[in-house]
Amino acid sequence: MTPRPEQSALPGEPVDETATIVRLYALTNGRTRPRHTLSVHTVLGPGRRQPRRGLAEESAQIIELCRQRRRPLAELAGTTGLHVTAVRVLVSDLIDAGSLTVPAPNTPSGQGPDLQTLHAFSAGLRRRYPNATAKAG
Repeated sequence: MTPRPEQSALPGEPVDETATIVRLYALTNGRTRPRHTLSVHTVLGPGRRQPRRGLAEESAQIIELCRQRRRPLAELAGTTGLHVTAVRVLVSDLIDAGSLTVPAPNTPSGQGPDLQTLHAFSAGLRRRYPNATAKAG
């Protein structure tokens, strides 16, 4: 992980790599796996809830970037200068808190998935879970 120049204590002075690793560890509470499956291509948008008080600066920056426009996870990692894994963990927490969302792709009004796709999806579920029963309500 290459430190960004603005992270140096003095211009031209190298940043301690150990300090950067410890900072990421503290930022993610030691977690290396997000609760949600997120690829670097996952596009994120603002959520309905306001961020909680005392939110880490990096998390607040991610929320602000997503308020400006929808952004893929890779862009968030590049803009914040954080490792992709750390951004995945932070974004997962923000999704759980309702501060970020993974918006559904836009479809023309009145159009949803086509019937053939729904039938294929249903058949796949029946093959994977042959003993499952549907429960309404």
